[in-house]
Amino acid sequence: MRAGWLLLALWLVTAAGAVPEPLFPFVLPWDDAAPGVTDLSGWLPRPAGAAGFVVVGRDGHLQVGGRRLRLHGIDLTYSAALPTHEQAEKVAARLAKFGNNIVRFHIIDQQRSPNGLLAADVKDTRTFDPAMLDRLDYFTDQLRRRGIYSYLCLLNYRPFNAADGLPAEIEQLPNPYQGRHLIGFWDDAQQRLQEEYARLLLSHRNAYSGLTYAADPAVAMVEINNENGLLHGWLAGTVDSLPAVFQQQLQGQWNTWLRQRYGSTAKLAAAWDGGARPVGAELLRNPGPRGALANWELEQHEPAKATVALTTDGPPEPAGGAAVRIDLTAAGTQSWHVRLVQHGLAVRGQQPYTISGWARADGEGVLTGSLAMAHEPWRSLGSDQRLKLSTTWQPFRWLVYPPVDDDRVRLCLDPPQRVGSVWLAGLSLRPGGTAGLLDGERLEGGRLGNLVVATQSQRARQVRLDWTRFLWETEDRYWQRLQRYLKQDLGVRCPVIGTVVGCSTPNLMARLDVIDTHGYWQHPAFPGRPWDRSNWYVNNISAVNAVGGLLPDLARHRVEGKPFAITEYGFPATNTYGSEGSLLRAPYACLQDWDYLSTSRYAQSNNFDCAMIRGWFDIDQHPPKMVTLLPAAAIFLRGDVAVAQQTVCAPLPLAQELELLPEQQRWNLIDLGPAAIAPATALRHRISLVPEGGQAPAGALRPDQVAVAGLRIVSDTGELCWDRTQPQRGVVTCDTPRSKMVVGYGAGQRYELSGLTVAPGPTRQDGWSALTVTAMQGDLRGGVASVLLTATGDVENSGWQWTGPDRRSVNGNWGTAPTLVEGIPAQFTLASPAARTAVWALDERGQRREPVPVTAAAEGRATFEIGPRYRTLWYEVAVR
Repeated sequence: MRAGWLLLALWLVTAAGAVPEPLFPFVLPWDDAAPGVTDLSGWLPRPAGAAGFVVVGRDGHLQVGGRRLRLHGIDLTYSAALPTHEQAEKVAARLAKFGNNIVRFHIIDQQRSPNGLLAADVKDTRTFDPAMLDRLDYFTDQLRRRGIYSYLCLLNYRPFNAADGLPAEIEQLPNPYQGRHLIGFWDDAQQRLQEEYARLLLSHRNAYSGLTYAADPAVAMVEINNENGLLHGWLAGTVDSLPAVFQQQLQGQWNTWLRQRYGSTAKLAAAWDGGARPVGAELLRNPGPRGALANWELEQHEPAKATVALTTDGPPEPAGGAAVRIDLTAAGTQSWHVRLVQHGLAVRGQQPYTISGWARADGEGVLTGSLAMAHEPWRSLGSDQRLKLSTTWQPFRWLVYPPVDDDRVRLCLDPPQRVGSVWLAGLSLRPGGTAGLLDGERLEGGRLGNLVVATQSQRARQVRLDWTRFLWETEDRYWQRLQRYLKQDLGVRCPVIGTVVGCSTPNLMARLDVIDTHGYWQHPAFPGRPWDRSNWYVNNISAVNAVGGLLPDLARHRVEGKPFAITEYGFPATNTYGSEGSLLRAPYACLQDWDYLSTSRYAQSNNFDCAMIRGWFDIDQHPPKMVTLLPAAAIFLRGDVAVAQQTVCAPLPLAQELELLPEQQRWNLIDLGPAAIAPATALRHRISLVPEGGQAPAGALRPDQVAVAGLRIVSDTGELCWDRTQPQRGVVTCDTPRSKMVVGYGAGQRYELSGLTVAPGPTRQDGWSALTVTAMQGDLRGGVASVLLTATGDVENSGWQWTGPDRRSVNGNWGTAPTLVEGIPAQFTLASPAARTAVWALDERGQRREPVPVTAAAEGRATFEIGPRYRTLWYEVAVR
């Protein structure tokens, strides 16, 4: 035994000093359906829908034929969702091989034929192209035959226009996604257009299946409106920027709502004026600041660097006042990487607080202000406020409504994260500062305008509450109308999703069948024009160094008693750590007991045979992401990780939701943050919100009964560990009888999992790698088994031209085929005897290409090494 461990220790020392080898080409064929250890198609019951319609069971999970159904899939967009017949057969087979049992059809309503469903020879958006509809029919039938369900989204980017019978002003809105769609939440004409689209699609009979989509049990889900909501649009400022004809529609409905609620201006004034709060006494110590920087602190976080000093070149008012100058010499990557802070504040929940002052800068940028917790989980208390800076002094006045009492609060002022200078002066924080009924506002004659989001915080609590309730009820009528139309008029029998919680609220979405949310790790950012493909960046960092990465934010949107779906999830290129995405999600989705995982996206172009990464989101030609779909699918579809033993629940009655809404971020309506559930809780326990009328499961804990902190978080099942004890060298491990993984900065360490030792070697990314060992048949306890091993790391296209040493962008140069990958060195010691164990490096189709030597370690256990010399990302292990 001692000799075996000495050999392993010698290998670790040798590996630690090795120089990582260069990348090599590795392209997964777009039409691969070859059988073998990398083929999960046999796991999918065929055809999809054979056991009946997908339903929501009494346990709050998806079911089919009385059995639990877990959905693991991808979404397809634009022409990729409408392949030719020949392509459809091959793409469907490949999707099945990689363990996908559902496809979400996304953004097929924006472009005209041949890149979308809309007919090319008409002006309206009400006519489908028959050839494209035939492609959809054939593809969905090919999917069905291979055990893959379809998910149809009814409104994505459809560019409503005047030819549809809408006011001509609709075409003044350049963004069909939110501006043109937002009107539909209150406009009957657009709602009828949406019903018409649903009828044309769902009542259409598929010539290949013989069924309408509404009556096809292979259609697992229908979504009403992707990433949209009226409250979301209002908080984004979109409502305020609409043409007058649409604002007047909404204003008329607002005034009608107020008349029904109050009846007269006198009663309205009594309600609104009673909630006004005048400005109170100063809360800051050393406001201004004046004379010195006492009680103020400049926080800095890598990679940002800055200095702060007091100057006398303040604004004209107050005359001769002091100013704080902040000089950034190195920019951060997050808004909070440099911030001016005053600690030691206390606030009362649901009360207004006025933050005011003056600001200028030496160039363009945005100043962000907030009241935030000075303790875990370090969240903002109320919405963050923003001021667009200029080179001249300008005053600002922000109102913030903290959702809860908190005696450990800090005022945070974040300058723009760019090299340059910002000046601040006259800083003040006072309670109060709101008004009730304004001069000229009267119910009679309908003279109450819509509440403008930029100034809504300056109105009394009851004004904001009434406006929020009006928007909530208006949005609710929209969702309920469309849901009734789908189920009652069209006969849709599968579950219906409204939109994602985040763009709508938990209580609104709980009135539909399934709760959905989306998440992207390090989404592309655009310093100039939105979606400018020649000026963008993606922060090239691993999620293992954050507390749960994306997962806590996703988990905090779950609603108790409803199936939970993540229908868009991505680690966009050019992040070179992208293969961790599915591997981190799948085990924690099991821990949280989620129902549906979808990766965004498989492809958005039917140029499938391109042999290179096309853009930020497509994974079909991203070898590390495709390879790691297999172990992720195995974990999730089988439920290899046990559901958490303990659930932490927080109530969210409707009254509380309405109170919280005006202070929420537009993409975050609403989660468990206000309930003070720390992100780390989602790594240990199952968490959920309980909506109006809901009930927490027996034995569930309240948030105040749980405290999860520290740098090493182990799930309460003991199978998962998120370890950040080494700064910026996080490692996540999964240890179950059939699935094991080590993801993160593990080089030079040895991981003793049950029946398996993993020793990762040095890599091109400072020792980061993603290693998985998955029993495709049998288990990993030493008996007969068929095992898939994946080892992924760095990746890029040939000829990528990085724009800087931080590898955050290639701007417009995505290089050429083929894609290049990193070969990961590692040593594995199994529970099985060496005499009964064989290992092979696999080729791009997952077929055996070259044997890997296996030797005997302690007690005769099989041990072997992998590495760049095998020029592969996956291996087969057979235990006889």
